[in-house]
Amino acid sequence: MNNKLRIPFNAKLNEIDTEEQTYGCRANNPDICANCYLPNICAFSRDDKICRKPTRAWKKQFQKLKMENK
Repeated sequence: MNNKLRIPFNAKLNEIDTEEQTYGCRANNPDICANCYLPNICAFSRDDKICRKPTRAWKKQFQKLKMENK
């Protein structure tokens, strides 16, 4: 597993982060993520390193981090 792709849940937003996707993996424990290494979904299996299915808590966290950046 590429540890550079493990992004802390509370880390500042990446410019390509949205409510529906994150750069890298923001799961607390990627090893037990149901989507880990799924083709075209998981950051660890995609060439662009984008997770297309972050945790359910991500939308709320994204909004919180977005407000902190202002």
